[in-house]
Amino acid sequence: MTFAATPPPRSRPPQRSRARRFVPLGVAAWVVLEIWLLTLVADAAGGLTVLLLLVAGVVAGGYVIKRAGRRAWKNLTESVQQGGPAASGASAGPEEQKSPGSGNTLPMLGGLLLMFPGLLSDAAGLLCLFPPTRKLLHRRAERLLTRRVRYTPGGLGDAFQQARMHQQDGKIVQGEVIREDEPPSPRRDDPQLPR
Repeated sequence: MTFAATPPPRSRPPQRSRARRFVPLGVAAWVVLEIWLLTLVADAAGGLTVLLLLVAGVVAGGYVIKRAGRRAWKNLTESVQQGGPAASGASAGPEEQKSPGSGNTLPMLGGLLLMFPGLLSDAAGLLCLFPPTRKLLHRRAERLLTRRVRYTPGGLGDAFQQARMHQQDGKIVQGEVIREDEPPSPRRDDPQLPR
């Protein structure tokens, strides 16, 4: 029989994070505001108009998501065929030149927001689709992510920074990371295979 030491009693319960405290309140406030706006529009323009707005949002959101998914699939297949990274814009046509913020994440998010019933979600979805605001949102999100991820050495931040380093012609430079703080592994005396 094994006895473990009992942990010392805590003087106060653990604190909940801000996100766990405020996200449910924000979602509840969002839902109440959406319902209130829909009732205002229904009073002013009629219930049929609100129904048509909601259906149009679902149809438009589905179209946007389908289009962004096709673009992502096309970029993936082209990059696999060329053997280059999917993020390089070398294979894009003249009408789809890659610029910072022209990925598929924000259009897909915009399509999802359009599909949610409500006028605020539709407005937020349109902001994700409109090119100037999409670029602004992309820059803000990138700054936020790089700032949060940068402070963990050897973690996701290093991998994020390494993944973004590439030559301008889109070539990947093969290499090996050698750490000086680890002792070298013992050599194996396996026979060499002919090439």
